[in-house]
Amino acid sequence: MAQCSVVQGETQRQQADKRLEYAKFRRAMTLVVTAVSMTPLLLLSAVLYFNYHAVYESKVIDHLEAVVERHALAIDEFLFERRQNVHMQVDSYPYEQLRDETLLYDRLRKMQSNYSNDYVDLGLVDENGLQMAYAGPFRLLQADYGTAEWFRQAIAEERYISDVFSGMRGAPHFIVTAQGHRTDGRAFVLRATIDFAHFNERVRHIRMGTTGLAFLINRHGEFQTGLRPDEIVDREALARIIGINFAEGVPVHLEKTNAQNQAMIYVAYPLKIKDWILVFQQDKHDAFEHLYSAQLISVSVLLLGGLAIIGTALALIRRMVQRISVAEQDQEVLQKQVVETGKLAAIGELAAGIAHEINNPLAIMVEHAGWIGDLMKAENTAAMKGYPEMDNSLREIEIQGRRCKEITHKLLSFARRTDSRVQETQLNDLIEEVIEVSAQKARYGNTTINLELDPALPVVRISPTEMQQVLLNLVNNAIDAMNKEAGAITIRTRSEDAWAVIEVEDNGQGIPEANMARIFEPFYTTKPVGKGTGLGLSICYGIIDKSGGTINVSSTVGVGTTFTVRLPVLPAVPAAPAVEA
Repeated sequence: MAQCSVVQGETQRQQADKRLEYAKFRRAMTLVVTAVSMTPLLLLSAVLYFNYHAVYESKVIDHLEAVVERHALAIDEFLFERRQNVHMQVDSYPYEQLRDETLLYDRLRKMQSNYSNDYVDLGLVDENGLQMAYAGPFRLLQADYGTAEWFRQAIAEERYISDVFSGMRGAPHFIVTAQGHRTDGRAFVLRATIDFAHFNERVRHIRMGTTGLAFLINRHGEFQTGLRPDEIVDREALARIIGINFAEGVPVHLEKTNAQNQAMIYVAYPLKIKDWILVFQQDKHDAFEHLYSAQLISVSVLLLGGLAIIGTALALIRRMVQRISVAEQDQEVLQKQVVETGKLAAIGELAAGIAHEINNPLAIMVEHAGWIGDLMKAENTAAMKGYPEMDNSLREIEIQGRRCKEITHKLLSFARRTDSRVQETQLNDLIEEVIEVSAQKARYGNTTINLELDPALPVVRISPTEMQQVLLNLVNNAIDAMNKEAGAITIRTRSEDAWAVIEVEDNGQGIPEANMARIFEPFYTTKPVGKGTGLGLSICYGIIDKSGGTINVSSTVGVGTTFTVRLPVLPAVPAAPAVEA
């Protein structure tokens, strides 16, 4: 048992070493295949990513700049048109007529009708800033604007648009003015207040995405449109925008991270003769949402493709390693089988030589025994005192000589069968020949061999030499499995449908269940060192499988083991029809 454990331990160590080598080879091949497959894919993906990213960002920024420029020009046109309309009133009516509030209300209603109520009121202001006539919802007649900043600008310019301010009404608004002159040359100003809420909505209507926000500022960074409490604008970004020259008259964009750690995009464009700046801000992630979605999809596809490549490489390499392992095992089995076949051939030649050398002396012994018997009869020696004993001895010599001659003839017949060609074979005859050869080993092992052969067993097509090897392995294994004083082996044959069945049954120690799944594996043996190569049952399995048959085993520890071999029989030849006379 100790030797058996040593053999199993050595076999397991060798198998572990091979598994480690195959694992290293599999890892190396996986790395190489993955690197070769993934490197071009990653390089191509990186090039496409950066190029597409740059082009898409440029397209988005260009689109934002175009939108901002278009809306800025529209706002500018709105302001200049409203201012021009006021100037038309000054050109159409002299100062004296404009002082008539009835006329002033009439002009206000028409201006509101023509311009969607963009005008809130009209006021006529003299050269000292005193409002001489007023048409509108507030009580501003005789209001004094002499100290107001907008009046100082308006009285000095022919046309003027103010910044947003609260003024006397206490609400944000801005005005457009036109300068005129009385008949005596003194200047006056016709002012109109623009509906701030309407104008504010016009600017706020410029929205893109979910975070886009548009607003107006002046050159001092003061807001000219309103913001909701939840709308936050970075003052540092505004300071940078205010410092822009806008000399080329094109939109300008910049990117900046705000206090909330959000990357923001700002696009600015000047209007009102560069006194105001239209600013559009948007969260960068919102602006490039489609780009990031496309990038996410691309990365997902790349990862899935990479996983597919790695998975495929692993599967193919594992299959390749398995095939290499099987091929190596088959090669080792073949080499061992060649060695075993060579040994068998050498043993056969040796047995043939020995049988031939023994045959000649045996023939002479038998011939001389017969000749001595004839002489004794011719000399009439029957009356001799020891004649019966001498006659019995001569007959025994003759009988045993013939028996030895039969044994040597069978040994010669067995040894000369080295042809592995397939031919029609009677299994019962092969079994009897194998038993003759194994009988002596069985006697030494205190084992009896019983035959239960079906005389009607059909012939099969198989190599007799290979089948002898199978039967010898099974019988010898059964003899080796005996661990009792009186062992028994029973060999049965029978027909079963289209199969010829051979059963080799012994009452030996049995095979543990843990070993049952491996008994047909090459180089697996539980015999002590020097008594087994682990190839016998593997070779048996290969021969039977090659012949189209099957070999199975059933075993119970302490009871015994039965090997069952099934081989296809030759189809029956139909009888020839009778010929009528």
